[in-house]
Amino acid sequence: MSARPDTPDPEEQLLARARAGDEDAFAGLVTLHGDQVYGALRRFGLDGHEAEEVAQEVFLRAWRGLTKFESRARLSTWLYRIAFNEAQRRLSQRPPVPLVELPGAREPAGSGAEARRLSPEARALDHEFATLLERALGQLAPDRRTAVILRDIQGLSTVAAAEIVGVRPLSFKSRLHRGRMELRSLLAPYLELDEP
Repeated sequence: MSARPDTPDPEEQLLARARAGDEDAFAGLVTLHGDQVYGALRRFGLDGHEAEEVAQEVFLRAWRGLTKFESRARLSTWLYRIAFNEAQRRLSQRPPVPLVELPGAREPAGSGAEARRLSPEARALDHEFATLLERALGQLAPDRRTAVILRDIQGLSTVAAAEIVGVRPLSFKSRLHRGRMELRSLLAPYLELDEP
C-alpha cells in the first residue's frame, strides 16, 4: 500500500524535527542511514574499527551542520559527502595497506533477513564473492574505487556522486568507466563459467 501524496515523508519529518534541535529525531536519521554510511566507509578502505569511529564523526559533523543543509541534494548524498571526506582524511594519515593485509571481508551483500533465507551454500558463495570484490576494489586507484563504490555499490546518481567527490559529471564518468573496466578485469578469472 503506497503512501498518500499529501502524507509527509517520514525522513523529511525527522529532518525538520532534527533541525529544530530534536536529538531523538536525529537519532532516527542515524538509524535510517547508519548502515549505509558504515558500509561506504568500509568500501572506501577503512577497517571495521576505523569505520565505526569515522561513522560517529560523520554523524557528529552532520548534527553540527544540520542547519546548513539546504536539501538541494538528498540527505543520504550529503552524508556520503561527509563520509567520503572523513574517510579520505583518515586514510591520508596512514600508509597504504598491502592487499594481503586487508581486513576480513565485510558482511555479504544482503545480510540480515534476506541472507538468512539463503541456503548455507548460497551464503558461502555470497561471502566468498564479497571477499573477492573487496580485494579487487582495494586494487583500484582511489579515485576509480570511489567512483565504483558511489555509483555501482551505493547506487548514487552520476551527478550526486560527482558532487560528493568534487568533480564534474563527465570527469566522474571517466573515472567510473576506467574503474569498471579494471574491476571487470580483476574479477574475470572468478566469473568465467566452466565449459562443458
